[in-house]
Amino acid sequence: MNSSERVKKYIFSDIYQLLLNKITLKNRTQFELDQVIMWLTAYTIDDLNELKVNQTRFEDFFKQAPKMNPNRFLIKGKVCGVQVELIEDEFMRDVRYLDKCVDELAKGKTLDKIRRQ
Repeated sequence: MNSSERVKKYIFSDIYQLLLNKITLKNRTQFELDQVIMWLTAYTIDDLNELKVNQTRFEDFFKQAPKMNPNRFLIKGKVCGVQVELIEDEFMRDVRYLDKCVDELAKGKTLDKIRRQ
């Protein structure tokens, strides 16, 4: 099983908790994390809460997103040593876009900058 197939099986609520832990260590809030995720995917806060409760797989989290933000393609840079904009697998690129946004949040960027506004 390749890494993409393994990541697809992760549970969104588990990933969410890891992301939340990462940003709260840097004095950022759950509200800010939710704002980033909602910007990227167009989910609402109620949607996110439901996805966490329903043990939604990470693949389905992205597949069922109401609308992936077209400005996500403005996200550039490296995550885990890989240029996110060069990732060919669409699913893994979207995963890395989320990773990059969360990294930026943890590093102190404003929500407007993370949203590419």
